[in-house]
Amino acid sequence: MAVRESAAGPRGPGRDQEPALPYARAHYRHDPRWLLPVPPRLCLACVLELLSEPCVSVVRKKHVLSCFRDALLRHASLVVQLVAQDQRICMHFISMLFGLLRNVEDGHVIDLCIEVLIQLTTQLKLEQIVHCLLDECHKELCNMPSMRGSLATLTLLGKLVDAVPPLADKLVMEHSGLLEHLLRGLVYPSEGVRASVCYLYGKLYSSPAAAEMLSGHFREKLCPLFLSTLDGAQTKELQINCLGLLRQLLRYDLFVSVIMNESSLVEGTEGVEVPPGKTSLPLVLKKLLLSRDETLQVASAHCITAVLVHSPAKHAPAFIHADIPEFLFEHLSSSSEVLVWFSYNSLILLAEEPLFFSKCHTVYGIESVVRSLQGSLRMNNTELHKEGLLLLAEILTRQPEEIKLFTSSTMCRDAGRALQEAVNSPVLEVAAEAVKAISAFLRKDHQSAPPVQYKELRALLEAMLNRCADFSQTPLNRRPLGHGSSRDSEKAILRRGKFLLSTLEGFRNACRLAMEFQSEPSAQENPFTAPGAKKEDTLEAFSEFLLSACDSLCIPMVMRHSEQATQPNLMEVFFSILHSLFVIVPHMKEKFSKKLASSSFIWLTLELKARFCTSPSHSDLNQVCSSFLYDMSLNLLSAPEKSEPPSQEELSAVSAFLQHGLPLICSRSPESLAFLSDRQYVDGTTRQRQYCVLLLFYLAYIHEDRFVSEAELFGAMQSFLLSLQDQDERPPLMVIRASIHLLAMCQDNDALDEAVVSAIRKFLEGIPDLHLVYIHHPLLLRFFLSYPELMSRFGHRVLELWFSWEESSYEEELDEVSSAGRPPLPASLAALFHMLRSSPSILLILLDLIYSSPVDTARKVLIVLRTFVRRNEEVQVSGLIRGHFLLILQHLLMEHGASPSEASGNLPLLLSLLSLVQLKNKPEQELDSMAMKLLHQVSKLCGKCSPADVDILQPSFNFLYWSLHQTTPRSQKRAAAVLLSSTALIELLEKTLALTWTEVDQPRTALLCSAWLLTASFSAQQHDGGLQVHQTLSVELDQVLKVLSFPKKKATLLSAAILRFLRTALRQSFSSALVTLVPSGAQPPPAPEDTVLAPLRTSQVLSLVIGLQNLLVQKDPLLSSACVGCLEALLDYLQARSPDIASHVVSQPWNRFLLFTLLDAGESSFLRPEILRLLTLFVRFQSSSVLSREEVGHVLQGTALADRSTLSNTTLQALRGFFQQVQSMGLLADESTAQTLQVSLEGLSPSTSSAQPPLDMLCLGGVAVSLSHIRD
Repeated sequence: MAVRESAAGPRGPGRDQEPALPYARAHYRHDPRWLLPVPPRLCLACVLELLSEPCVSVVRKKHVLSCFRDALLRHASLVVQLVAQDQRICMHFISMLFGLLRNVEDGHVIDLCIEVLIQLTTQLKLEQIVHCLLDECHKELCNMPSMRGSLATLTLLGKLVDAVPPLADKLVMEHSGLLEHLLRGLVYPSEGVRASVCYLYGKLYSSPAAAEMLSGHFREKLCPLFLSTLDGAQTKELQINCLGLLRQLLRYDLFVSVIMNESSLVEGTEGVEVPPGKTSLPLVLKKLLLSRDETLQVASAHCITAVLVHSPAKHAPAFIHADIPEFLFEHLSSSSEVLVWFSYNSLILLAEEPLFFSKCHTVYGIESVVRSLQGSLRMNNTELHKEGLLLLAEILTRQPEEIKLFTSSTMCRDAGRALQEAVNSPVLEVAAEAVKAISAFLRKDHQSAPPVQYKELRALLEAMLNRCADFSQTPLNRRPLGHGSSRDSEKAILRRGKFLLSTLEGFRNACRLAMEFQSEPSAQENPFTAPGAKKEDTLEAFSEFLLSACDSLCIPMVMRHSEQATQPNLMEVFFSILHSLFVIVPHMKEKFSKKLASSSFIWLTLELKARFCTSPSHSDLNQVCSSFLYDMSLNLLSAPEKSEPPSQEELSAVSAFLQHGLPLICSRSPESLAFLSDRQYVDGTTRQRQYCVLLLFYLAYIHEDRFVSEAELFGAMQSFLLSLQDQDERPPLMVIRASIHLLAMCQDNDALDEAVVSAIRKFLEGIPDLHLVYIHHPLLLRFFLSYPELMSRFGHRVLELWFSWEESSYEEELDEVSSAGRPPLPASLAALFHMLRSSPSILLILLDLIYSSPVDTARKVLIVLRTFVRRNEEVQVSGLIRGHFLLILQHLLMEHGASPSEASGNLPLLLSLLSLVQLKNKPEQELDSMAMKLLHQVSKLCGKCSPADVDILQPSFNFLYWSLHQTTPRSQKRAAAVLLSSTALIELLEKTLALTWTEVDQPRTALLCSAWLLTASFSAQQHDGGLQVHQTLSVELDQVLKVLSFPKKKATLLSAAILRFLRTALRQSFSSALVTLVPSGAQPPPAPEDTVLAPLRTSQVLSLVIGLQNLLVQKDPLLSSACVGCLEALLDYLQARSPDIASHVVSQPWNRFLLFTLLDAGESSFLRPEILRLLTLFVRFQSSSVLSREEVGHVLQGTALADRSTLSNTTLQALRGFFQQVQSMGLLADESTAQTLQVSLEGLSPSTSSAQPPLDMLCLGGVAVSLSHIRD
């Protein structure tokens, strides 16, 4: 009917707008204000009446509570407004719900009642309601004869305190009687009741104030009951609630101590049975760890951590005796990240207890840790990565040395690879933890399992260093300027510094590891390497890697970071690494020290000491820096590059004052200079500090690290030396060496004071030899040669040391090339030449050095002087050198007159230099009295030698030869007279020439060349000048002709010299007063036709011609010129004695063949001077069978077409002779041709040639040669 009326009536609200009337029968009595204004439009009054009716079924009440709960959750504020309209109704509603909770047995209804009560309490926030509920609960528990029906009340209390935490304090203070009922609940058989009690206790102890008030209750009553309950819990609910209570209790030191004291298993009771009525928390937690429930395992591990975090030293032994570490290690293989996390935490705390290691838990569990770390690194849980690395680092750090952690090299290798993977993590925090673990991993006892995995260690260190290098090179975030950006930048720099410090500490441990393995023979190399395999996995290779890595990675990283911030602790580690590398790689310590010194590390260390080490707060840094400077200084001083290494005594003296003084030097450069300049009285300790400062400046300067002003250092050094003199002190040799070197390096245009020069001389005179303080440097040489007082006393020794330190040999090609093509001189040689130009008197010292120094040194001096003389023609040194050499030669002849060969072995070098000086004379220059005296002394020297003294005779003959030819004709005559007066010289020449017929070696061949050229020159000068002969020399003519007919191999110059001699004899018609041509043994009577040719015979003439033809075929320019000249002289001789024989010789058919052979060299080969002279000879003797008229015309036509401007003067002269001979012979009757020839003759003036005039005086194969003498 109602439905029908509703349908017929006007349209009302929709279905969801209709009121929800749980108790529709009584709703008409209810005021509309109790109706919820939003769907579901629940009537609160209906709910109250229905719930209070005893006849309503539980199911219906459950439904109403469910609807009210939903409304409360969806529209909490509106429902609260309804309930709060009348406080009496509100309280009634609460009481009614509590009554329902107390009386109903349906679990779902109880849960709904508790949930609604909690929601109303928290939403209404009325003290009265809270008091009401607490009072009702208290009353309920007090009135219960047993705890059987207390579950709902206890659950309500627990959740109420959970929802309103301040209630915990109120409940403890105002309802302390409840605690006794809670204790009753703990011993009640129902685990549900006990779980509720534990839950409520957990909420009470979550409040610090309540926990403090309940401390006595717990200590006296609750603790044993609770531990017993936890130990006997069977249901998961009770177990979890007990663990929840335990976690709250473990927040406080007091409760932890009480619980652990109650635990029956403590340190020292291993193996003892647990007493009855006692429960051990470690054993309980161990049992939970062994359960298969992951939640309980996690909770147990968490509780272990919570206990240990209070005092690992106090509580860890109990857990260790319970073997809990063993099970924690096993749980590291779990797939649960939470369980692994808490296991890591617990093990980290247990690792603080030495018993953890002495029980060998780590030896058992290290494999689990490594595998767990390897597995966790494949996950994305960075926090797990960090905890695992932290645990590994703790184990590696704390593991006792006597207990080997890694029982096999395989496990050690796996750990290293896991760390290598971790350090490559892109997450900085993970990489930082990995670096710390690597640092702990690099311990001798961890790596000593044979074989040592040096390759794996190297890969691990490379990964660590590269990760640090990548991080250090990451650009800083550059934000707009401001305080915030500045702070961010500082934080970033600080993070980099921390990471770099950890990396350096790891690298330092690697260096320490290498040092420790040096005393272990078994660790030197891998004993399992195959016999023939290359041994790379060795300690030596690893040590060299450390040095290389430090050089290429550590040093650049530290230098980059120090530009932004300087951290004393970081620099301390860094310098300890550098210091240890000197020991690790001893064969590289000198080279490494030099590189460090040249990279400004002396300055860097001093600046670091000045900045941080003035106070005792950084004494460790001061000690490390001082030790580094000490070792580096000794390394540098022990292996100098340009000076003698100091003796052990010197090093001991330096070591003493360095060791004492370096820790006291903590000042910057200006203060150090002022300290060095102090001229007041200086005590011994202060003087040692001055020595230290001086040596550091010296070592820095010699390695191009000039961090102090040269001018200021120059002044400070002078004051220092004067201070030493004032106190009459004799400094160590190393200090003298350093002082002189610094003065030489810093001296620019300012000269030293005379007092300083005198002090230096005094110090130097007090040492045994100058080599003890000598340093090879051009500035040091200039320093000694710049002050007369020093040069007169030490110049000779300094120059001797200079050349002994110079390169083993100079390139003599420097002297041979033309001035236009000269390569630049070495810097040291250029500096010496500059000094020689400014002070030629130094040349006298160099001459003495050539005579008195060892052969190697003297040869260097000779080459330098020869180069200087040839390159510096404007410097007049000839007279200076010759005068000094004359004195040396006179002195030598006085001391070694009988046997000059026993004199200084450097005499040949002096003679060689004298020859060069003579060669530098101009051809038109007269020989002065000095030259004549030298000629006399050299000839006298030669006369005292035997042909075997090649080294002396060769340069002497060169000098005599050049003296004869490099001067005017008048001087030539005087020189020849002087030389001819030396009968001993003539006798020597005769003996030397006789050696030509024997087998001779190459050096003697050069001497024979000079002897034949000298003999030819003497003979010509004597014959032309009619000079007096004091001694004749005999030559076997047959042997001369035989040598020319059968010349020796590779003796071209010797053949040319003999030809020059024979040519001279032929021109003199064998009538020389000096040279006597004698036959070789008994000769048959000459034939009638040979009489006119005497001393030649016809057969000898023909043999000589054939020999000349053979020599011409060799096409050597010098030899060809000598052959043509000899042929000219021979034909002139024959023409005068027997024209028929001369005509016969010229008309030989072989001459035509010879001519065509010579002309076969090219189209313009006829323009060679020797060929033109040969053509002229054939024209002159009208040998038409050899050269016809037509052929002469062809030659003239070819000459007319040639570019005469490119021809040499010698060629032009030969052409002129050829033209004149053709014209005189009338070979061209044609007038036009004759006119053309005349024009050609006029055009053949030597001045028309633009070619450079060739050098006439040469040294060919060590033989002095005048080309014009051989050619003309």
